[in-house]
Amino acid sequence: MDTRQKQRLKRLDPESYRGLAWVHWTMAIEDRRTGWLDPRFLYKFREVLAHAMFRYQLACPIFCLMPDHAHLLWCGLSESTDQRLAMKAVRKDWNSCLKRIGFQFQRQPYDHVLRESECECSAIEDVAEYIARNPERKGLVPVNGFAGYIYTGCLIPGYPNLRLFESDSWEILWRTISFLKRTECFRRNDPKYAQKT
Repeated sequence: MDTRQKQRLKRLDPESYRGLAWVHWTMAIEDRRTGWLDPRFLYKFREVLAHAMFRYQLACPIFCLMPDHAHLLWCGLSESTDQRLAMKAVRKDWNSCLKRIGFQFQRQPYDHVLRESECECSAIEDVAEYIARNPERKGLVPVNGFAGYIYTGCLIPGYPNLRLFESDSWEILWRTISFLKRTECFRRNDPKYAQKT
């Protein structure tokens, strides 16, 4: 194996991936092979992702599965969230599915932890649109047809059919993420509505 492939990617300190962090994850299929992506895998992917989102107290405002890689934008919903731990679990489950059909992810995912200036709502919406336009840049959908790409979606607890870039979708997403953060993904009562004594 090539020495460059054995080297691990440099990561930020572990604290950067914890708490309410926003991280754009990119995972490539080994050797950038194609042929694994189909509607059946999309449904299995959503199942694995849904369990991880709840277990690790995360939300995935957008994911985009491409023929040879995948993009995910995650946000932590609790101070105890650890995205590195969650990604390790998700990759293990996905690789288990992929190996059954002769594929696997490259050794490590790439990540971009959003800086404070990138965590404003409009900046996050720009990141989401950048991710969503991947199929357009690769010629898989026509220009401005990115919202109809079937392998792009969002996974927010309570809204299984939410699709970004439709009417009111961002308003629903921001309101729901705010609620999930206040309640730590339903693990405690909503302090916004706590009765004052």
